[in-house]
Amino acid sequence: MKDNFQYVGERFADLQMLRYRLNGFEELTLQQKKYVYCLAKATLYGRDITFDQFGAYNLRIRRVLETIYTDRSIDHSTEEFHHLEVYLKRVWFSNGIYHHYGCLKFIPDFSSEYLRECMHLVDARRLPLCEGQTVDGLFEELHDVIFDSEFLKKRVNKADGDDLVKTSACHFYEGVSQQEAEDFYAAQKQRFSDDPEPPSFGLNSTLVKKNGQLSEDVWHAKGRYGKTIHEIVFWLNKAMEVAENEQQKEVIRDLVSYYESGDLHRFNDYCKKWVSCLEGKVDFINGFIEVYGDPLGLKGSWEGLVEYVDEEATRRTELISSNAQWFEDHSPVDPRFRKKQVKGVSAKVICAAMLGGDEYPSTAIGINLPNADWIRAEYGSKSITISNITDAYDKAAQGNGFREEFVIDQETLDMIARYADALDNLHTDLHECLGHGSGQLLPGVDPDALKAYGNTIEEARADLFGLYYIADKKMVDLGLVPDQEAYCSQYYTYMMNGLLTQLVRIEPGHQIEEAHMLNRALIAHWCMDHGDAMRLVVRDGKTYLEINDYPSLRRLIAQLLAEIQRIKSEGDFEAARQLVEQYAVKVDPVIHEEVLRRYKQLNLAPYKGFLNPMLLPQYDEKGEMIDVTPYYGESYAQQMLRYSREYATLI
Repeated sequence: MKDNFQYVGERFADLQMLRYRLNGFEELTLQQKKYVYCLAKATLYGRDITFDQFGAYNLRIRRVLETIYTDRSIDHSTEEFHHLEVYLKRVWFSNGIYHHYGCLKFIPDFSSEYLRECMHLVDARRLPLCEGQTVDGLFEELHDVIFDSEFLKKRVNKADGDDLVKTSACHFYEGVSQQEAEDFYAAQKQRFSDDPEPPSFGLNSTLVKKNGQLSEDVWHAKGRYGKTIHEIVFWLNKAMEVAENEQQKEVIRDLVSYYESGDLHRFNDYCKKWVSCLEGKVDFINGFIEVYGDPLGLKGSWEGLVEYVDEEATRRTELISSNAQWFEDHSPVDPRFRKKQVKGVSAKVICAAMLGGDEYPSTAIGINLPNADWIRAEYGSKSITISNITDAYDKAAQGNGFREEFVIDQETLDMIARYADALDNLHTDLHECLGHGSGQLLPGVDPDALKAYGNTIEEARADLFGLYYIADKKMVDLGLVPDQEAYCSQYYTYMMNGLLTQLVRIEPGHQIEEAHMLNRALIAHWCMDHGDAMRLVVRDGKTYLEINDYPSLRRLIAQLLAEIQRIKSEGDFEAARQLVEQYAVKVDPVIHEEVLRRYKQLNLAPYKGFLNPMLLPQYDEKGEMIDVTPYYGESYAQQMLRYSREYATLI
């Protein structure tokens, strides 16, 4: 097949699709390619789990929309059909009906009457009808879910003072209040208070209330999501047959054992082996991992990633990780909160080979795992920076006019042009490798003590660590930055984003809610409020960031890092709440309107996501696999419909 590679794909709503290239994939051995292929299949099979976790109606809505979209009896030339197509593409992108970043329900531009009409035109056997349900009954069931902006309005609600469980539409709780959930897991923690290796309570279950009793519906091969997990396990076992070494096989065996049992102690065993498995070129993430999708920060969204090492770029991260103890010892935080001995910190730059679940289509550019603090302390952590994803972002952003519109002057623009790309990657490395892996909880502190504010505080801690050290002379000594002034580029773009440009992702009248955006706003507004190092100025009717004292700004970053680490180490919930609510949540409506107006003139999409390559196995005349080749020519709709055909397990 023809390569037909292009970085930039189609655009719709506020989204731009991109492609990432598998740089150096052809240099992998046949065994490594087979390993990637099997792990990729295991990654793609988790898609339906993520859809269901993000909302109880998501899978049925997707099925209805896809049935209409592919039905030849429907007129595809009408404006209503076009609106349905855009809505379906947004549902695909967000793994459901809630915005992937802002978490608010997005409302379609087609009418409810049009949806009812289309549902009657298609073959009813293709619709997700429950037993005895009519087409009109299905329509009525889904009507308010789709069209009423106030019904199940937000996937993850973190508004101070609300019952965060009852007001969040994510499908991790059924009939449960926030207080009931917190009490349930507090009791579990009390029962395991003497366990030196405590499980991540609630990570892999739906908490349900039946007949007044709370219980966990555990996600495992014989429980909820069992059909999907069975397929994931099948391909993990296939991957084990072609793994590069025995250590990788042991990791997969433990993961399979966890999937089959649902036992979180077995998940601990898997994490300990996974974080210590450093040999081989290919690695993966597969499972219920990140807890950003749960308002209480307990339950893991399913995600998958297959990766292989970018050897040349990894030299940078290995240099950082080999100096991890130096960075920890020289951190500006209270010595009580530093690790006396940093263990097992590893960092690599990788190429993504397949994205799945909560990592698809919108993906992170860096990841640090595992999440359990005690595993980090005793066994270390793995950090990755995804080079072919950042490369695709960079290629897509060239010449788009964004910096020219929002950076204050030509001198600052020139500085950013010299340093930005390298400094962005370095900050990601420091954030993931050292930031998340730094510091320690004081004895007896509950890792979940910060509750709904925990994710924001943790991201702020990692960002501040990276910002503090990117300006250190150590970076020059290690050859990671060209000179002592390079850090100014990162400071400017980071603070500009936190104060101004990330607001392009917020709807008028709304506040900031996503953890990473809250973190950036917190840091930028706190620093501006606590000194004269930077300020917002108006020139020719436009607001810009002006930084007049970069060394002073670094001292403020050090001060805030020390306080954020204290909050984390002591589990100071009230201090976390005050910091986030005062500096991170609120949006100045006047500045917001200006930023949106200026950004609109650039005709850019504020959010980006990625199409996966197709991994095509090649066979000889005996049916033996002799190669795997990536193909990049699949369109967005083709990919999403194929995934729904080939990997649908729950509907």
